[in-house]
Amino acid sequence: MQNPKSKQTVKAPLGRRIFNVFVYLFALAGFGIIAAWAVFQLGLTKNKGAVDSNYRYLMSVSEMEAMEQQELTPQQRDALWMEQYLKLAAFGKYYPENARLILEAAQYSGNPMLVDRMLAAASLYIDSSNSYNQFLVQLKKVYDSREQVQAPTVIPWMATQEWEMLKASLIRDTAMLNEAGRLTGVEPRLIAACLVGEQIRLFNSKREIVKKYLGPVKVLSVQSQFSYGVNGIKEHTAKAVEAHLKDSTSEFYMGRQYENILDFKTDNHEMERYNRLVDYRNHLYSYIYTGCILHQTMLQWKRAGFDISNRPDILCTLFNVGFSQSHPHGAPRCGGSHITVDGRVYTFGAIGFDFYYSGDLAAALPFWKKRFIDDNGVRLTPAQIDSIQQHMSNCARPEKGREYKTDSLQPTPDSENEPSVLEW
Repeated sequence: MQNPKSKQTVKAPLGRRIFNVFVYLFALAGFGIIAAWAVFQLGLTKNKGAVDSNYRYLMSVSEMEAMEQQELTPQQRDALWMEQYLKLAAFGKYYPENARLILEAAQYSGNPMLVDRMLAAASLYIDSSNSYNQFLVQLKKVYDSREQVQAPTVIPWMATQEWEMLKASLIRDTAMLNEAGRLTGVEPRLIAACLVGEQIRLFNSKREIVKKYLGPVKVLSVQSQFSYGVNGIKEHTAKAVEAHLKDSTSEFYMGRQYENILDFKTDNHEMERYNRLVDYRNHLYSYIYTGCILHQTMLQWKRAGFDISNRPDILCTLFNVGFSQSHPHGAPRCGGSHITVDGRVYTFGAIGFDFYYSGDLAAALPFWKKRFIDDNGVRLTPAQIDSIQQHMSNCARPEKGREYKTDSLQPTPDSENEPSVLEW
């Protein structure tokens, strides 16, 4: 029998129970928000982080950026580059791949400080007792123990006032040199090497005239007697070049691609040839003839079994002495006309060689991967030939002088470049 006094559990209605659940949830949410606010205000959420163990290296890299803002003289900048290359050479002994990447990046940027910054960044992973650091210290000691020699260049003739004047003139002719290189398939820097040899010879044979008239206006000297133009090309040599272009049986033949680059517009070839070469405003034809001489001579030797395409000293020498002295053999020697500069005697070939490998003007006249472009067998169109022929200025030429027309079978090196009149 059930006890009437016992209490019975009475369940609340369903709606009431759902309401109570929502009240509890809102209460908990409110408590959480208040707690989060309190934690934030007390700074308990701040992450103090960790100081990188290499922070001094990182700071030094940043400080280098401030140094880049300093004004440096060209001499100071060159000295800075030398120090960077020294460090990079040491780094390359131990980490060649990283050194290669750093060198490429620095050369691309043109910024010597970038080497220091990249080396400092890489040094984060090198212990201070590492053999690389010891080697670098030793290398720097040897480097610093040598006094700086106050010489602008190791090549004496390139330290002269004449070269500085000539260099400015070369820069002005860069577009024509590059165009001649494209048309003849010859590296423009090689054409320029022959030009440098000829102009240095003229600068020193007519030194006072050059300093007084040509130097201040930065123009090249143009010859109009015995030899023609800025490269001193003789008439019989120019005629031979033209004949070789057309004769497919010749040992000097350059190929179909080049057959028409020297075609004439008129029937008076002698006068047109003279006007081309002594044009003192536009030297393109002088450079085209020079490129042809170099290309034809190289092919002559190559067909005889001797490749001189990688010998700018021999190519400049052969340009200077002429076709008549170009006899392919296995032991060619650098030579040509003797040129005296500040009491020191050079040969034509040596001066061309010096300029070619000096690195000077490499931005304007860069090194090609191949010095000569092979014939592609495609002749120029009439429109292309006409565009070449338009490269002559409408200026008055000097009166034609006593041309040296006799093609001696064995001329002396100096006979190929007789002293001549300078024109302005």
